[in-house]
Amino acid sequence: MTGVRHAVVVTHTRLRQSGTVVSDVVGRLHDAGFDVSIIDNLEPPAFDVQPPVVGDDTEIVVVLGGDGTILRAAELVRCTSTPILGVNMGHVGFLAEFESFQMDEAIRRIATRDYSIDERMIAHVDVWLPGASTPIENWALNDITLERADRGKMVELSISVDDVEMSSFGADGVIVSTPTGSTAYAFSAGGPIMWPNVKALQLVPLAAHALFARPLVIGADSTFTITILDDSMSGGWICCDGRRQRALPKGTRVDVRASHGTLRLARLSGAPFTERLVTKFDLPVVGWREQAAHGGAGGANHGQHGVAADFRSTYADHSDYRHDGDGEARR
Repeated sequence: MTGVRHAVVVTHTRLRQSGTVVSDVVGRLHDAGFDVSIIDNLEPPAFDVQPPVVGDDTEIVVVLGGDGTILRAAELVRCTSTPILGVNMGHVGFLAEFESFQMDEAIRRIATRDYSIDERMIAHVDVWLPGASTPIENWALNDITLERADRGKMVELSISVDDVEMSSFGADGVIVSTPTGSTAYAFSAGGPIMWPNVKALQLVPLAAHALFARPLVIGADSTFTITILDDSMSGGWICCDGRRQRALPKGTRVDVRASHGTLRLARLSGAPFTERLVTKFDLPVVGWREQAAHGGAGGANHGQHGVAADFRSTYADHSDYRHDGDGEARR
């Protein structure tokens, strides 16, 4: 890559209004030789509209905010090779690579291209409305939720895998998540955590009225099909990554599979996902006796040693598992 280097800075509107942090980051990028564009107001696009993406000349998208801002920025780089680097300014920061106090190091590593690329699976969504000959297409980095449209009634769903029906039940809805989204809403609903290098999708029922309504995990070559039954008590409401959403009438079919493309996250730390998980969720990595010796029960704050403790200096704690940070948590 030669000539002028271009970076895009994506930030939350409230952060932009504060001025100081954003101006400081833009100034440092300018000093490092970048031409910088700032985006601070990414409104959710209509469900059937594909918003524009960054140009081929964009070297990196730097996100200042929480995980919710990273999900918004993902719309700018879908189907491109441009990576996202998250600097956590929010409450969660599970997807972010750096904390705000490490900005000097982040800019230096960006300037020298001293980062690796973490390829994350994207889910592809086909929505087949009743009588439609072509689907409405969408996608998700985190998750797709199909929930009841009428809050006082259940939505009745049929669940199939690779065109074989597995179950049908009434529920508040279902979540289909990628490995990236498995630590978010799906985790809160009882789904398993999937490591980012796992090539799979999971479906997690929400308050299903059924004896067998457990999370399902399928391989990347398989497809989940969720159908709103014609005699359902409620229509449905679909939402991708907490942003792109629309109502679904009874009889709608939704197919979810792994996309052929991926989303690229810039990684500056070589720490494995397991350490990030221990730190972010404050997992208890010592027995109860050692916890008691350190002053009571607790997670990794109590008696945690070794690499996990070192890792804590890089990644801040949080108490919200949802990847919709910046005051937009849906939990």
